[in-house]
This record gives sequence, C-alpha cells and structure tokens, in this order.
Amino acid sequence: YREALDEIERCLDAGMIGIKLYNQYTLDDPAVWPVIECAIDRRIPILEHAGYLPAAADLEKQPLISHGAHFAAASQKYPEAMLIHAHIGGGGDWEWTVRAMRDASPNVYIDTSGSNLDNGQIEFAVAELGAKRVLFGTDGTMAGSVGKVLDAALTETEKDLIFWDNAEHILAAQSEIPLSSKREGVAP
Repeated sequence: YREALDEIERCLDAGMIGIKLYNQYTLDDPAVWPVIECAIDRRIPILEHAGYLPAAADLEKQPLISHGAHFAAASQKYPEAMLIHAHIGGGGDWEWTVRAMRDASPNVYIDTSGSNLDNGQIEFAVAELGAKRVLFGTDGTMAGSVGKVLDAALTETEKDLIFWDNAEHILAAQSEIPLSSKREGVAP
C-alpha cells in the first residue's frame, strides 16, 4: 500500500482535491484503511465507485463493488472520513444501498450520478439521508443528471444543497486546497 499512498501524496501535493477508488477492495476492507487515514489527515473526500448488485451475473463482473453497508461500516471505524458513494443511479438496488447508509456518519454522502433516472430516486435519498448528505453528480447525460434533481419534489433550499452547497462545504474543509503533507504536523 505504500506505493499507493506515495502516489496519492504526489497527486495531492500537485493540486488534486480528492481520491477516487474503484472496486479492487470494498471500502471497509482493512487494505483501504491507510488510504482512508491519509484522506482524513489531508481533509479530502474519497469517492468510491459503488452500487448494490444483487444479481449474480452483475456481481460476477464486479465482485468487490462497495455498497451502502460497506460505507456504513467504514464510517463506524472512521466517522470523520468524508466518504462519497458514487452513482445512486448507476444500477442495482439503489433503495437498499441508501437505506444501508441511513445510520452512517454524517460525513458519508451519496451522489446523484448514473444513467438510471428512476422516478423518486432523489427524493428517496433526501428522505433517508437528509439533503445535506446528497451531492450532485453526473455520470450519464448532463440533461438527465440535472433534470432528475430539478424535477425532484424538494424545496429550493434542498436543491441548492445538492447542486452546490454540500460540495462547497466539503471543499471548505480543505481550506480551499488540500492540506499539504509538507506542512507542519502532517505525517507523510
């Protein structure tokens, strides 16, 4: 894992403002803990490719994909970690994965991205997690991604939180730029 941490540090020192993980490990696997600890130290979020795939054929393609229960477990160990479950609309059982994150740390978010445009998806996420834990994201068409938030039966304040206020809050935790490992008090 040292090589991964060295690369993360190099990229953060060059201006990267977060970490994106795919599904080589589930988010709650001990192999990921050093990455989560680095993100905490540097005050940056981790966005994890995620989704709950109950169908065996889908799970065979991505056997280590993280879902809401993995995020909840990771947040129990690291409640201060900013963790983003990518792709509420990425397929699979999004209602199950959102419910699994209900009692996770308030620093666990879900993004609205994905090509799945199921009716009620955004309202469900807000009802279960609160608008402060839902982030706007695109991973499909821009029109569909924007439209499913604009069309959601939410207040303008909730939509503002989703579209930009929540992301602004995450960025503010970084003091506009990620804390450099070269600054005093941060271990490399």
